[in-house]
Amino acid sequence: MEKVDNLFSDSQIYDFFVNPTIDLENKRKVLDEITSSSKLQPHVANFLNILIDMKRIELVKEIVKEFELVFNKLTDTELAIVTSVVKLESQHLSQIAKGVQRLTGAKNVRIKTVIDPSLVAGFTIRYGSSGSKLIDMSVKKQLEEIAAQLDLGDIQLAV
Repeated sequence: MEKVDNLFSDSQIYDFFVNPTIDLENKRKVLDEITSSSKLQPHVANFLNILIDMKRIELVKEIVKEFELVFNKLTDTELAIVTSVVKLESQHLSQIAKGVQRLTGAKNVRIKTVIDPSLVAGFTIRYGSSGSKLIDMSVKKQLEEIAAQLDLGDIQLAV
């Protein structure tokens, strides 16, 4: 399902498939090309074709999210979104997964990575139901805390 999510995250692809002026045959042809090149499972391709035929392809993003939630619940898998400035190495992601597993008690942890240059350095980990828990180890957070302390007037200058 991650391939489907990545595919329809591309605005050009999503806009093409939800455009009502493009006929179903063209959409099916493009979908066939995409499924063969990205090696999607046949049942996933069939499902996407059904969504196209029923003119419900605009729901694909919500369907993928709901599928992931149900799958994670059934398999006792915790989703952790790791945001960093640069791509983290697999050994670091493995350590993060073990830490999230200890915190949550989940049998499995699945990591999704996001690159965000505004963090300056460090990383954040968001996990829990709908990302409700956050571990922020970024320099951006530390700079914001320093700025907040300065705004509170904790530091007074001698005149």
